[in-house]
Amino acid sequence: MMLELLMLPVADLDRSIEFYRDRVGFTVDVDVRPADGVRIVQLTPPGSYCSVTMTTGMADTAMAPGSLRGLHLVVADIDASRDALVARGVDVAAVQDMGGVLYAWFADPDGNTWTLQHMPWRS
Repeated sequence: MMLELLMLPVADLDRSIEFYRDRVGFTVDVDVRPADGVRIVQLTPPGSYCSVTMTTGMADTAMAPGSLRGLHLVVADIDASRDALVARGVDVAAVQDMGGVLYAWFADPDGNTWTLQHMPWRS
């Protein structure tokens, strides 16, 4: 089994697209309106096989905006990745060493939280 898609609960699709595309650097793969009142947007982090999907008008996937916590973006160079996000206007916390694994946390405009994670032995 491969995990390839996560539902990301957001309040404003256009604001979230701007954040993830323009600030975090995700690629917009899908932005469709298959029915009245329904919109599906899928974005993928650079280098990832797993994407996130944001929707409106789909009761079966409804979650409270900002309720997703601790999504990990695994990076090869946490300082360079953090610096790139900060340069694009993302408020990223300082890098923390937690037992040899490095983390730097940030949140999207709705409060969903992410962390850059670097495991030096994987580089």
